[in-house]
Amino acid sequence: MEQTKSKTNADSVMQKSVTRLAVPIFIQCLLSMCLGYVDTIMLSNYSDTAVGAVGNANQVLGFLTLAFSIISSATGIMASQYLGAGRKKEISVVYTVSVAFNLLLSVVISTVVFVFSGGLLTVMNVPGEMFENANTYMQLVGGFIFTQAIFDAFDQIFRSNGKTTVGMLLAFAMNIINIAGNFCFLYGPLKYLNLGVTGVAISTSVSRVVVVIIAIIYFKIAIDGEISFKYLKPFPFDVLKKLLRLGIPTAGENISYNFSQIIISIVVNTLGTIAINTRIYATMLCNFSYMYALSMALATQILVGHSVGAGDYDYAYKRVFKTMKTAIVVSAVIATLNWLLSPYTFSLFVYNSPNSAEIISLGSQIMLIAVFLEFGRSTNLVVINSMKAAGDVKFPTVLGICSMWGVSVLFSFLLGIVFNMGLQGVWIAMAADEILRGIVVLIRWKRGTWRGKSVVTKEEKSTS
Repeated sequence: MEQTKSKTNADSVMQKSVTRLAVPIFIQCLLSMCLGYVDTIMLSNYSDTAVGAVGNANQVLGFLTLAFSIISSATGIMASQYLGAGRKKEISVVYTVSVAFNLLLSVVISTVVFVFSGGLLTVMNVPGEMFENANTYMQLVGGFIFTQAIFDAFDQIFRSNGKTTVGMLLAFAMNIINIAGNFCFLYGPLKYLNLGVTGVAISTSVSRVVVVIIAIIYFKIAIDGEISFKYLKPFPFDVLKKLLRLGIPTAGENISYNFSQIIISIVVNTLGTIAINTRIYATMLCNFSYMYALSMALATQILVGHSVGAGDYDYAYKRVFKTMKTAIVVSAVIATLNWLLSPYTFSLFVYNSPNSAEIISLGSQIMLIAVFLEFGRSTNLVVINSMKAAGDVKFPTVLGICSMWGVSVLFSFLLGIVFNMGLQGVWIAMAADEILRGIVVLIRWKRGTWRGKSVVTKEEKSTS
């Protein structure tokens, strides 16, 4: 009966269109991205140094939170495949191990961030005038980073069950709470406390705590499965081993990317305040260009995981190409509009800055380069996420590490500093990296090397 019920849920997921799954993911990604950017935007009229401080702190925190994706990303893959195969008992074990492991890991990381935040920012070469604010923000937000870990695990559980709308609503609630708190501390009734960056950090942390509580309640009410200590006795080392075997390579690509971005940040930090702030604003605007491709890729990942779990590889193969074509076109159009509108969008951030003219001019050049970058990035997002959903997780990691460091980081230094091309050289290097990887993974998907790497064994499929 349990397997039949789980199989019915899997069938309902497969009956959903990519668009139906992707739209809530798109809105969620947009809102999640805005959670960090809201702090930057609301501080942009408060202090230029505060903007740079929060930007640098978020760069470090973003990298550290990738440790949680080791298990949470694997949870999405395993849960989707087991749902597709109708294996409910294994799903509950996966849920329990995922949340327990992320909670334990995040408590350790929260402690490390709180104690060693100053040293991490020193390694980042953060300018002295930004250091104190960056350290305060890191300690407060980093001290509550365990809430992000728990939310990541539940978010993957909801998505694998096809409930992408839930993550969207939770992200919306998180933003509303954060914006309200920021307003109170920066411009509203709590302005007299003069907390500035500290108040912004408090708002961010409180918003995450509230949303995690809601996610736990929703899981107990709506998800077909459970999280219980009984699944940890005896400890399911076989499940943890599978999660780590999938999660380490899966997260490895993201960890490599974010670590490479930290190194690139160090390069950019040597170019001066104008380059630092231009990169922060340009990154915010560029993220809007690929957000559609990312949401389509994540929706396709759910369907590919379910179809691979059910043994339908042909559906997965065709679905990826359909998604990829649409994602490339839409991302390129948005990137082009981003470039054309960049003189106006950048002016919204820097109209009070004494360096506004230089930032707007440099930002416009960066957005033109970003148009070409999106062709490669859209392909990477769709194909690589689908490869991971099928269980082909090692190749994207190896490719990513080689390309990110051999192209993006190396040529950011060479073009940006050695050849004195500045921030433009850095963006050209990143575009070359994305395009190269896009070509390689597309060839691999066409060859079908990813087939037969499912987490669900043939015996489990036949039993279902």
